[in-house]
Amino acid sequence: MIAADLLAPDTRLIGAGLYLGLMLYAVWRAPWLELFSDSRRQHLVFGTVLALFLLWLVRRDFVSGLSFHFIGMTAVTLLLDWPLAMLVGLAAQLGLLLLGRQDLAALGVNGLLLVGIPVAITEGCALLVERAQPRNLFVYIFCSGFFPAGLSALTCLLAGFAVLWLDGRYEMPPWLQDYLGYLWLVMFPEAFINGAVISGLVVYCPEWLETFNRSRYLQAPWKDDEPR
Repeated sequence: MIAADLLAPDTRLIGAGLYLGLMLYAVWRAPWLELFSDSRRQHLVFGTVLALFLLWLVRRDFVSGLSFHFIGMTAVTLLLDWPLAMLVGLAAQLGLLLLGRQDLAALGVNGLLLVGIPVAITEGCALLVERAQPRNLFVYIFCSGFFPAGLSALTCLLAGFAVLWLDGRYEMPPWLQDYLGYLWLVMFPEAFINGAVISGLVVYCPEWLETFNRSRYLQAPWKDDEPR
């Protein structure tokens, strides 16, 4: 997460415009009829907002204006699908804003980094997995859970540094090349947390996952000597 003081006014304006456009598109594509008619899904949405809000509260703030915390949007996207995941991420950001843990002027840029990028990567990986139609359960868990989460963490960090570098308002450390080696320490925990959540949901509550095809992954295997 980036403080507003580290961003140029034009960057904040562009980020706010792009994030607003994404939110409006998510509102348009969200399954409102299903959400209002299904109390179970409503509970999932509210519970996910609370869980994501609490996860983002556990963070490390630096005096430079940067903050580090886990993202968790991969599990949210697989659980609710991308339109509701975008709105849940916005709700969690508004909660941080009310507590004074986020700057309103940087809401758009941070939303693109922490919500837009992870949701896009997760949705892209989920679509590729669905197109391949694998029958192995571990393919779904790894390619839709572990891998997109790690890739999202890497992309968010690199995109954040790119924004700061282009604005020129943040003095980059001279040992930036050495710092890149610590990316693995960020990617692996993010992948593990999201992958563990998805693994638990697949085992205990597969019906909660909107992107999980139960008829394909959980069907009984047939034997060669049985009629097909």
